[in-house]
Amino acid sequence: MIDKRVASAEAALADMRDGATVMIGGFGTAGLPNELTEALIDGGARELVIVNNNAGNGDTGLAALLSAGRVRKIICSFPRQADSHHFDALYRAGRIELELVPQGNLAERIRAAGAGIGGFFTPTGYGTALAEGKETREIDGRMYVLESPIKADFALIKAERGDRWGNLTYRMTARNFGPIMAMAATTTIASVHEIVELGALDPETIVTPGLFVQRLVQVHRAVTRAGGFKQAA
Repeated sequence: MIDKRVASAEAALADMRDGATVMIGGFGTAGLPNELTEALIDGGARELVIVNNNAGNGDTGLAALLSAGRVRKIICSFPRQADSHHFDALYRAGRIELELVPQGNLAERIRAAGAGIGGFFTPTGYGTALAEGKETREIDGRMYVLESPIKADFALIKAERGDRWGNLTYRMTARNFGPIMAMAATTTIASVHEIVELGALDPETIVTPGLFVQRLVQVHRAVTRAGGFKQAA
């Protein structure tokens, strides 16, 4: 019987190793798999290469992972924001590498890895420092840059609902990078708010098929002080 449910985030990340390349879903704080990121911190793996849209917000989640000194390199689009002080301090001190990738290129490089594409040409970045050392080509009178796929050992993503086979649906903008990261990693670990019976998910609403998910962890919504549920994306 196929059953990808794991009892805890810590158990799901038990085989995380030093030097692994880890994709972490999320767009800012929307769709950030906080529980999985916290388990990554607790697990103690070091020298990680992190792929994310940004470089962390405030003092929690990805920012806390950076603050703990666990990240050797980050590949992202927006490393500097008003509250990205942990990344700023590490970068200025020369304690973290940065590969800056335009957001569209980042998404397509991840998607290309999942689709088995060896690379693609894009006009984005041509003539800038981002194209240095890369192959360029003129196509129909326009200059393009060859970009390579981004693969990962692990992808940590957040979904809304899943079944024991690992089929996933998402809530609004929490979807962002999750589907393509799930396809581009050797091991995909998804946190969900609800695990339903097989057949309960309408096949037309399944965004990530279970084929791309290896482990599933149920987490609970944060409870507000008033006792209600925080409906964070």
